[in-house]
Amino acid sequence: MKITTELVDYISDLSRLRLPEEEKAAMAAELETIVTYMDTLNTLDTAGVEPMSHVFPLKNVLRPDQVVPSAPREELLGGAPERDEETFRVPKAVE
Repeated sequence: MKITTELVDYISDLSRLRLPEEEKAAMAAELETIVTYMDTLNTLDTAGVEPMSHVFPLKNVLRPDQVVPSAPREELLGGAPERDEETFRVPKAVE
């Protein structure tokens, strides 16, 4: 695929970038190189290759959940300027 300066203008408009005129030819050449490389990758036989989301195998690095008692409700609501039986009361913010 031939990348022209008109296509560079179109792409820069979509991405909301302003390229100076002197950079458009260089950008066209860089995009041409990228597209040519993608064409090379498209010629590879990937019939037996399983799709993957990452190059390296990932595992869940989160700690397991542990159920622990929380702070007493009365202690938490003790400093509230206004409250009802179980929650903080705040002024209405949305009509």
